[in-house]
Amino acid sequence: MGYVAVKGGTLAIEESIKRLKYERLKKGDVLDVHGIECGMRCLIDQVMSESSLYSETLAAISIKQAEGSPEEAVFLMRAYRSTLPRKHYSRTVHPDDMLAERRISASFKDIPGGQILGATCDYTHRLIDFELNNETEGDISNWLHNFARDNGINSCATDLANLPKILDYLRREGLLQDCENNDREPDDITRESVKFPTSRSERLQILTRGQTGAVTSLGYAALRGYGALHPTVGELRVGHLPLYVDNPFDGEDEDDAYYIGGIKVTEVETLFPAPVQKENGVKEIEFGIGYGICYGQNETKAIAMSILDHCLETGSPEYPTHNEEFVLLHIDSVEATGFISHLKLPHYVTFQSKLDSVRKSKKSGRGKDMESDGELNP
Repeated sequence: MGYVAVKGGTLAIEESIKRLKYERLKKGDVLDVHGIECGMRCLIDQVMSESSLYSETLAAISIKQAEGSPEEAVFLMRAYRSTLPRKHYSRTVHPDDMLAERRISASFKDIPGGQILGATCDYTHRLIDFELNNETEGDISNWLHNFARDNGINSCATDLANLPKILDYLRREGLLQDCENNDREPDDITRESVKFPTSRSERLQILTRGQTGAVTSLGYAALRGYGALHPTVGELRVGHLPLYVDNPFDGEDEDDAYYIGGIKVTEVETLFPAPVQKENGVKEIEFGIGYGICYGQNETKAIAMSILDHCLETGSPEYPTHNEEFVLLHIDSVEATGFISHLKLPHYVTFQSKLDSVRKSKKSGRGKDMESDGELNP
């Protein structure tokens, strides 16, 4: 009987998988992976960030296989990532070296290097463009030609690779405390289990690979309900960071390294005004900092991450958004999706046990009611 049950279950699973493939293909059109990579930039950036794997092509394949489900695509990417060998460690990446594509500040209007709006939906009307339904490759080619022609005339005089940090100006004025360098080797949450209390490197890793919706929701909750924070974005940057690895044959030479490419990231530094009690009893306003960084262009998540970073740094038993166990254990896409989804799996034995308990309690209660009504005689 056991063999028959297992065999029958296996056949049913195989048919279910076939049906899944049928649902993906039944309209007779096959999505091109390159097309997904070119046209779903924001979704690809989100999947790469949550899976901690920077590969636009792999993300596009995962999105195709998952039929557009970000959670399933992240699961596929994480599973593949776990099979990859770690052959090298890159040198420390400095955000000051970013080749910026977009750089804005909500704190200051005029900033050195200027506000660079870049590519964003922030200034669009948020109306559906029905003309996209009839967009052709010819239209794209003509538009790109005109765009290249127009932008070739207006050259940019700003060095986008060496833009100064806005927060440095506040530090020079004494309005922001200097941060001490912490050269301690960061903890790796992909190799060691997280233990509480966590280090800041662990918190930042978990936040940057947290589910975009969950991080955004908790960041929003911190603004509206728990602490009623209202930070200001000191600086938001989107651009590419260069990656270097040491020479494998002579790793001790500081000047000898290999450039292996760049990664696109979103970096945010937010400012939190807070009253501070001084020794003379006078309260002064000082700024705290929240930091957020993630793969690709994912600005809302990076800002929300910076809010939660500040919340977890300050800590408070009064608010759940300031509790690192509550936040860090509930924002992971794979963990949350997996645990919720496991409720669909067979729970026959445990449910039958609960059912027996309910029946016994019902029967026992019914017996007591009958005895109280005089229907049962000792």
